[in-house]
Amino acid sequence: MVDWNLAVATAQRLTRPGPEVSRDEARAIVAELRAHAQESEAHVREFTRMYGDAEAPPHGTPVLIVDRAGWVKANVAGFREVMKPLLGKMQARRPGGPGGVVLGTVGGKVTGVEVGMLLSFLSSRVLGQYETFAPPSRDMPAGPVKPGPGESRAGRLLLVAPNIVHVERELDVDPHDFRLWVCLHEETHRTQFSAVPWLRDHIEGEIQAFLGETELDASTVIERVREAVQSFTGSGGGKETDAADAADDDRSLVDLVQTPSQREILARLTAVMSLLEGHADYVMDGVGPEVVATVAEIREKFSQRRASGAGRLDQALRKLLGLDAKLRQYRDGERFVRAVVDEVGMDGFNRVWTSPNTLPTKAEIAKPAEWVARVHSRSES
Repeated sequence: MVDWNLAVATAQRLTRPGPEVSRDEARAIVAELRAHAQESEAHVREFTRMYGDAEAPPHGTPVLIVDRAGWVKANVAGFREVMKPLLGKMQARRPGGPGGVVLGTVGGKVTGVEVGMLLSFLSSRVLGQYETFAPPSRDMPAGPVKPGPGESRAGRLLLVAPNIVHVERELDVDPHDFRLWVCLHEETHRTQFSAVPWLRDHIEGEIQAFLGETELDASTVIERVREAVQSFTGSGGGKETDAADAADDDRSLVDLVQTPSQREILARLTAVMSLLEGHADYVMDGVGPEVVATVAEIREKFSQRRASGAGRLDQALRKLLGLDAKLRQYRDGERFVRAVVDEVGMDGFNRVWTSPNTLPTKAEIAKPAEWVARVHSRSES
């Protein structure tokens, strides 16, 4: 149903290589990013206290310094892994006979090109990523890799060197400080999943529930897309704009083609992702003054870059894909973490990692005092 090899080939054909650096410069950048990733581990663990007073075990997950093509390959492998149940269900419902085979082949190639175009767009924008659903391999597979005996599907930390260099040059900041600052953010994600054993399975369960609610009937999907396009173009028959329409203005096309059940699941996932991203931003800025001399300048310029966006086409794609919502996750999540830590301290905040029941809801992300009242009042009663 998806030609994954074509997705990789399409993305690699469309993706630009990144800023020019000499071979010696590239080697030095890779070495420095590896060193910063290792250095960040101790800083993040000490600041977050996610292991409490216990000695933190080694991560056991690799750090990979990749180019844009490598990032694409890694994410295709992750997509294949997480989407297996949905694609299996779609495969089972495909018509039998030669017509079904032809339809599947053509559809797979079309979808492969679309996925490749999406990954090409994203590959120049991601600085780093903790790949939660990575196959257990230190290589960069183009296809799925099954866990070996005794292996778990642990994640891996990706640092996209060309993008880091591009942004540090664009912002005109100290490159060594910026690279460490980025590593602090991404290392926080690695620590989150290493210190909270249930977190990965919880997120995967929510994603699978979301995919399980996907409408497989083509006519239903087409109708939802038509309604979504009308919402964006204002071609809904001339009806007056009301409060509900105004709320839709902040929703992406992805949001608008969802079922009601999927929206409930997405609200929970949005809250979790806001927590994880906001926590990482809070940590990178909290550790920063001790180890990153120019952290104030970096944060100011980086925040301005986030807020300014880019050209009109880029802004339209961000809206379409819901990337603007991701930027809000950083802001709203960081405010939540800061407010809770100010109220109950770091150890009090770390109760958020106790179980899925102590994760904040989407409403609590906006109103941290409600989370404090719910979790701390219940635990103290």
